[in-house]
Amino acid sequence: MKKELKSLPFWLTSGRAAYHQVRSNPRGACHPWRQAASTEELRSTTTTSPINDHAHHTLTRHGPCFQRSQPQLRINQGRSENQEINMPPKKGAKVVKEEVNVALGPQVREGELVFGVAHIFASFNDTFVHVTDLSGRETVSRVTGGMKVKADRDESSPYAAMLAAQDVAARCKEVGITALHIKLRATGGTHTKTPGPGGQAALRALARAGMRIGRIEDVTPVPTDSTRRKGGRRGRRL
Repeated sequence: MKKELKSLPFWLTSGRAAYHQVRSNPRGACHPWRQAASTEELRSTTTTSPINDHAHHTLTRHGPCFQRSQPQLRINQGRSENQEINMPPKKGAKVVKEEVNVALGPQVREGELVFGVAHIFASFNDTFVHVTDLSGRETVSRVTGGMKVKADRDESSPYAAMLAAQDVAARCKEVGITALHIKLRATGGTHTKTPGPGGQAALRALARAGMRIGRIEDVTPVPTDSTRRKGGRRGRRL
């Protein structure tokens, strides 16, 4: 039966008979017009890996005629066998990240003071604590009393000013500012020249937070001559 099948064309054979024909003549031609690759050539084309071993077993089991019809699996090309492959971490594995302390401020020696400028605007409606660099162009932090309380009447209170100054001092320490020059002002102009109740509380809170205090200056704008103040000739009626 096997000898008779050898003389028949490949496309006329089917089933178990075709399997025995290929197994009896593994190096022969699968098709009359094409010479198939041998088993040694198939081994040289596939690399050694569990996936390629399976592909090689499939090719040799069903005959070398499948060598050109099925895609070849090539893994680890251009890489030595001893070279490590960096695989992504598993989903359940915990990745430990190393914390790196980054200094945001200038590089100074220990004990050296880094100055900033604290512009405190204390009116009777709110208190602003605004810290900049020495030039005044770069803002480090700005917190107001209205950001720390909910009631409108408490925006200018000493308590709100103290909370605002504490937040500003914490931010200054993160940036590396250790000392502050104080510039305190009131509304000024045609209005009151007296700072509001939150000015003194903000200054005291900055000092208690560990900030070194440099110069304290009153920069309330005082006009030498000005426009007419509101209220009329007879003043404000009480």
